[in-house]
Amino acid sequence: MIQTADIREWRTHDVVDPGGHKIGTLEAVYVDTRTDEPSMVTVQVGMPTRHRLVFVPLEGATVAPEQLRVAYDRALVKKAPSIDTDGVLPAEDEKSVFEHYDLDYEPGPDGRRQLARR
Repeated sequence: MIQTADIREWRTHDVVDPGGHKIGTLEAVYVDTRTDEPSMVTVQVGMPTRHRLVFVPLEGATVAPEQLRVAYDRALVKKAPSIDTDGVLPAEDEKSVFEHYDLDYEPGPDGRRQLARR
């Protein structure tokens, strides 16, 4: 399991798919509010003047020298729901991120969001 403190140190490092193709750079870590364990990261993708952040699950991810290898193909990740580089994922859009990766969505305690940025 990847620890929150460890993954935060990888900010700005490359994020690659299982084939080693660069997806983008790691921007932030999001934890599952039910467990407080790292669940997803945002990855900066796009052209230099049109960057956006896409969410990528950490399930199956591995850390390698100077990169984070995720278990999802680059094409799938780049089609994921995104936010502006200074944006916030609206609570009502959170479920769509999980659905994009065919993952179960369960709101946090008392109906709170499932993801929280750390």
